[in-house]
Amino acid sequence: MQLIYKSTEKEFYRDGDKFIKVFGETYSKAGVLNEALNQARVEETNLNVPKIQGVSNVEGKWALVYDYIEGETLEALLAKHPDKTEQYLEFFVDLQIQMSKEKSPLLGHLRDKMHAKISASAYPATVRYDLHVRLDGLPRHMKLCHGDYQPSNVIITKDGTPYIIDWAHATQGNGSADAARTYLLFKLSGRDEYAEKYLSLFCKKTDTAIQYVQKILPIVAASQSVKKKPEEQEFLNKWVNVCDWQ
Repeated sequence: MQLIYKSTEKEFYRDGDKFIKVFGETYSKAGVLNEALNQARVEETNLNVPKIQGVSNVEGKWALVYDYIEGETLEALLAKHPDKTEQYLEFFVDLQIQMSKEKSPLLGHLRDKMHAKISASAYPATVRYDLHVRLDGLPRHMKLCHGDYQPSNVIITKDGTPYIIDWAHATQGNGSADAARTYLLFKLSGRDEYAEKYLSLFCKKTDTAIQYVQKILPIVAASQSVKKKPEEQEFLNKWVNVCDWQ
């Protein structure tokens, strides 16, 4: 096996036509099996996604085995061709819109996941109450939501076919909430220009008011806060505390 990438919690390998994702010892069996189940359910849609080949155990660590997709991530292409930023972001948004038209009725619901994360956050009860009410006020949709949709999770093959990878956080629910999370991820990585261009494109192409997506941002910021990353907390607090004065 060839090691492709290693983080503090996961290792990624290639073994011929197989892509192997090895989880750290802190990952629970239930969490890994749930990710495999999410992937299998998304495979039943019309989207291009890597097929899951199996669940394994590597030296006491859980691992998922997928089809290996040869190509470059949209993240890498954006870095290599800054002159094509608009083109790539438009492609990125179009793919997200295509994704949101799919249905996967056996997936968990985004609303339930967000309520649980708000409850698990460290914000005061008054703020959590406002966030729960705001979440309950959103339209109830059943669109396929990725949960971590960003350019690094889109692979483009040599013939231009896009594959969306990493469905660990997949749910069904409000597509604009998924867009709000993408916007937040751009902001957290310091790519403000991408964030604003992305949101403008998404709202224009879906005929969605920017204010509507902004209304959802405190909810996704609170859900992100449960990861307890110190470098993100000040930024997330600014978004979450919007609820205090609105």
